[in-house]
Amino acid sequence: MPASSSGLPTSTTFTAEWVLPITQPPIARGHVSCAGDHVVDVGTGRAGAVDLGRVALMPALVNAHTHLELSYLRGRVGPARSFVEWVRVLLAQRRDAPDPRAAYIVEAAAQAYGEAVSSGTGVFGDVSNTLVTPLLGTAAPHVAGIVFHELIGFRSDGAGAHIAAARERAHASRTEVVRVNPAPHAPYSVSPALFRAIREELERDGSPITTVHLAESPEEVQLLRDGSGPWRQVLEDLGAWDQAWQPPGMSPVAYLESLRFLGPSVLAVHAVQCDGADVARLAKCGATVVVCPRSNHHVGVGAAPIDAFYRAGLRVAIGTDSLASAPDLNMFEEMAHVRRAAPSVPARRILESATRVGAEALGCGDRHGAIAPGTAPGLIAVSLPSDVVDVEEYLVSGIGPERVSWVWHPRHDASV
Repeated sequence: MPASSSGLPTSTTFTAEWVLPITQPPIARGHVSCAGDHVVDVGTGRAGAVDLGRVALMPALVNAHTHLELSYLRGRVGPARSFVEWVRVLLAQRRDAPDPRAAYIVEAAAQAYGEAVSSGTGVFGDVSNTLVTPLLGTAAPHVAGIVFHELIGFRSDGAGAHIAAARERAHASRTEVVRVNPAPHAPYSVSPALFRAIREELERDGSPITTVHLAESPEEVQLLRDGSGPWRQVLEDLGAWDQAWQPPGMSPVAYLESLRFLGPSVLAVHAVQCDGADVARLAKCGATVVVCPRSNHHVGVGAAPIDAFYRAGLRVAIGTDSLASAPDLNMFEEMAHVRRAAPSVPARRILESATRVGAEALGCGDRHGAIAPGTAPGLIAVSLPSDVVDVEEYLVSGIGPERVSWVWHPRHDASV
């Protein structure tokens, strides 16, 4: 069989104990046929195929929210009782690293990236202030993703200049396999003018997908309600407070809805501080919510209403967040925490969130996140213990990278 430069076959048929197409129920003793750079057939077992044995064959996972550039902070920002307490430690650590392209920062990001790929991740939604991470785009050419260039600016003046500078940085950082899109950090750190400027830039560039940290902490809710609280103190301490800013007197979700920022092209990350009205708003606007339960626990913000998201019909994707607030970038472990946080949600829907939904939110659902003719998701095999009866429940129970292997991947010559 022909082989790619990686040594993985580019044209063959595999059979496995279970095949998980994601778009349909698992197939017992199923097969997947691949040719060139895409899947050509999926079905029940076929003679003459490469038999992978007792494994679950599935599309590579999609980490819809992480910060690879913070990987050097692994183990250096401990759990906190409140988000602002955690942020202050994070900021102090980042101030101690004035060169964002220092070798140890790049090396830590590359190591985290490799660990994530080895545990089955094939698509990333990576958030970066410094744009050091697009430099990693050639480390695993079969992996795809978007780098969201995160912008911060609470003062209302200078939004246009801010965008112009970001556009220049993004242009210099794009690679053949990674797209760079501007993204606002959060409602407590981005002015209304900058939110509007980012939206205009996305529409001008014809690539509207973006992300925002939204409704993550009680302190964020307090600031938007009446302009008080720990977040105001942080902004004042940083010299970033805008005396002209007026609190909108509404929830973070309602606030971004009022700015006409939310929509189907937005990944709303965390959404912990959401009541029923906020969930309904997110569902109505078509945004994708990205849940990161391990990070939420680490930074002391509570638990997102994940059950309510699914019940409302929201598109739910999954992310690990960064190694500053999570022990690893293993999406199988993140799925296990989603399972525990939302026990009424079927395992199949959680698997869909970690694959197809994330890929669609990142604009690459035609190639990634599912196994079907014409797709090119990259295939991973998860070894199954002999006592596994429900393969879907097993896959969301927490799986280490030693049980995961890459079986096949296409060659990507363009960005997602």
